Amino acid sequence: MGEAPIGAVIVDPATDQIIAEAHNQPIRDHDPTAHAEILALRRAAKALGNYRLTGLEMFVTLEPCAMCAGAISHARIGRLVYAASDEKGGAITHGPKFFDQPTCHWRTEFHSGVLSEESADMLRSFFRARRKARTDAT
Repeated sequence: MGEAPIGAVIVDPATDQIIAEAHNQPIRDHDPTAHAEILALRRAAKALGNYRLTGLEMFVTLEPCAMCAGAISHARIGRLVYAASDEKGGAITHGPKFFDQPTCHWRTEFHSGVLSEESADMLRSFFRARRKARTDAT
């Protein structure tokens, strides 16, 4: 699809039910906010009829950016689990460390490193192939 292979799933830990899932779609949707986390939050809120997703858990391939961290906080997600760290664009344990900021009104519990090597390898392979395609096209 040409999109960065980042996916997000929102689960109700009380029932182990998947409430929403999404993958990156900013290119397809012509929408810079169409990150997997944002789309999953929108779908979960719509499915539950509530923008507050307190107590739910989000699992995502890559450390969320600042925009997504803010949305996760506003949605009041109970726990965030992400696989690969993102030293360049991540905002949880890198960059602004969003949940540590005094202006963050909801501090989501987070864990990182689950399937990190597999996720990092998938992302590296994707971007390596994109660079090669650009080089081959010139």
